[in-house]
Order: sequence, then C-alpha cells, then structure tokens
Amino acid sequence: QVQLVESGGGLVQPGGSLSLSCAVSGTIFSNLHMGWYRQAPGKQREMVATITSGGNIKYADSVEGRFTISRENAKNTVYLQMHSLKSEDTAVYYCNAIRPFPLITYWGQGTQVTVSS
Repeated sequence: QVQLVESGGGLVQPGGSLSLSCAVSGTIFSNLHMGWYRQAPGKQREMVATITSGGNIKYADSVEGRFTISRENAKNTVYLQMHSLKSEDTAVYYCNAIRPFPLITYWGQGTQVTVSS
C-alpha cells in the first residue's frame, strides 16, 4: 500500500520560511514523479512545484524564485523549501506522486500552511 505522509506545515509570519517534507512508502520512490500542490479556501487545487524521476523541475510562476523542490531518493522523501512567504501562500499543501507505468496518482493527506502576522 502506497502512503504519502507530509510534515512541516504550520504558522509563519509574512517574509518567513518553512520547509515541508513528504515521505513515501510502499513503492519504488525513484520511479515516481513527485510534486507539491496547494488548495486555498474557496479555490481550486493548483500545482506549486514538480520534480520528475529524472530531476526535471517546474514551478508555478507565483512561487518561482521563492520555493525550492528537491528529492532524496535514499530517504524516499521529497521536500519543499519555502522562503519569503506571503499571505497568499496560505493553503493546504498536498504531496503528489505519479507512477508512470502503469499510470497511478497518489496524494498525501495535506498539511496546513498559514502565513499571517
């Protein structure tokens, strides 16, 4: 059974930093394309950052230059480092995993990030 467990969310002041982690179990992590998504109240879930099994990275325009996604295959973990946080970054952040063959998508349970003074 594949499980994605996020950690690291919390409350931070505007301009602050926070790091999220997503630990994956139950499958071969190095084969997975990983990503972070977020959903704010009343809004659709949106892509924040993705990293393929080969290490190719994409960011949403809204976080480019402020967020960094990385993965550590030896620890079956993907990270999201967030800097210069803004109130509009407030959302539930979800870890996403895609196994390409056969195609299956997995989601974590989400972790709340609140940016507020």
